[in-house]
Amino acid sequence: MTAALMRIPVGVVVERSKAITQWDDYIWKPVGVLPGEPATEPWTKLSGDDNRTSFYAGTAEVELYRSETTNYRDNLASGAPSLWVVLRQADGTPPYQIYLVTADPAEGEAMTQVGNDIVEAVPMPRPIYDTIAAFVAEHHVERVVMKRRRERADPESLGRRPPATRTDD
Repeated sequence: MTAALMRIPVGVVVERSKAITQWDDYIWKPVGVLPGEPATEPWTKLSGDDNRTSFYAGTAEVELYRSETTNYRDNLASGAPSLWVVLRQADGTPPYQIYLVTADPAEGEAMTQVGNDIVEAVPMPRPIYDTIAAFVAEHHVERVVMKRRRERADPESLGRRPPATRTDD
């Protein structure tokens, strides 16, 4: 696997809301990212009440790879650029840990297939947008798709086999 060419530190904000189900007490959901590494302890309560509370969950790094610039470019041009935050269940308190934050829509979508992870697309802050746009401008190489042209079948080369004959002993 290739190494990331750039890493962008981000702080992750999650929200815990009271569940309206008998199987869970709370529903956890990533709701945003902050540019940089805030000087706040992970899982610090930011705001809230008994029904809904926001927490600073900790820091992560958005890794950028040269081979994924097409996906980043498409994300930036989408009209609603996003980062995908993946929370993975942990033992104890807090019940989740930050597993991944990515700007690659394909990687974000692939993480939804894992099963128990919580995956949410959150709005991309402008400073992160600008950093990723500069990365794409510097490293993107347009790849030309070469379609192969099929050769026409030569009817003479498609020999026919004689009908099978049955041999009785």
